[in-house]
Amino acid sequence: MSVNQQLLGKILTPEGWVKGEIQFSEKIESIEASDFSAEPEYFILPGFVDLHVHGAGGKDTMEAGDAVQVIARQHAKHGTTSLLATTMTAPMADIEAALRAIQPVIEQRPAGAARVLGVHLEGPYINPGKLGAQPDFADIGSLAQVKHLDAIAPIKLITVAPEMEGHLQLVSELCAMGMQVQIGHTLGTYEDGVAALQNGAKGFTHLYNAMSRLDHRAPGMVGAALAHAEFSEIIPDLLHVHPGAIKAAMRAIPHLFCVTDSTAASGMPDGQYMLGRQVVHKCLGGVRLEDGTLAGSTLTMDQALRNLVSIGLDLEDASKRVSTYAADYLGLSERGRLKTGAFADLVVLDRQLNLIAVYVEGEKIDLANA
Repeated sequence: MSVNQQLLGKILTPEGWVKGEIQFSEKIESIEASDFSAEPEYFILPGFVDLHVHGAGGKDTMEAGDAVQVIARQHAKHGTTSLLATTMTAPMADIEAALRAIQPVIEQRPAGAARVLGVHLEGPYINPGKLGAQPDFADIGSLAQVKHLDAIAPIKLITVAPEMEGHLQLVSELCAMGMQVQIGHTLGTYEDGVAALQNGAKGFTHLYNAMSRLDHRAPGMVGAALAHAEFSEIIPDLLHVHPGAIKAAMRAIPHLFCVTDSTAASGMPDGQYMLGRQVVHKCLGGVRLEDGTLAGSTLTMDQALRNLVSIGLDLEDASKRVSTYAADYLGLSERGRLKTGAFADLVVLDRQLNLIAVYVEGEKIDLANA
């Protein structure tokens, strides 16, 4: 149980900036304006919410064991206060083993770690012709199989290629269960994307990457997203997507939110790491397969925030895209915002947007060795 604490600074609330004091224990107790003789030294923002996390600190979610604890602690040091542990396309036995290791971390948040909200099942229900960096274990999904996996660990988000046989019905069935379904790793047409959205899908997995491209005569899955989506992931490491394409998506998709798609190489030196069953190589800030295919990222959410500001977003807009919109997407009204009664998930940044402090549900995170 966290004790009562307080911080002074320029606080971002749902109503806008407040120069004042925030008091909190596990949850936020009050936010009060104060008189400052000068501009506050620190910005206080909602903790970051990352819905697509494969790894960090040399560990991958598919390793099972203590991997997710290590991953959640590493990301907390970079301001992520809640996340979804994300699996890879793999044989079903591997996925089940990963979920069994994730479940206890969901039930009990380890000290010093981000809150693991549940699982993002990225595959195996994807198109084998658009694997990206996913191993070649794509499969046709069934409601019974997803229910079986969900009974091992709660699946909050699931990526599906809707053009595969039976998957349009599966999208509808999963949405009826209360899962958030998004479209990804797909060769589907614009029409396939529209049909999936009409059947309840709400978002897109790492927009632009691993999906059929936009052409003015064949809009593809990117076209469906830009024309119709309210929500979508995007990876703002400035390697996966050009800044101009990020800005185009922001104009088209009201609640475009950022994910890291981070791998075991995040927070680690250049070298060789695992992404599920794939060997990946970290070099020059990127992570790639042997053939040069981008394979996730080394991005952290504090750097994502700085990248958004560097391409022209104001801090309030950038903050929503690394916190609030992802929480809204999962229906989490007590996360991703600083208001009375919300969880005390917050980050403190200096004027250069360097991370000074992180609190997860009121617990101050040790940022050493971040």
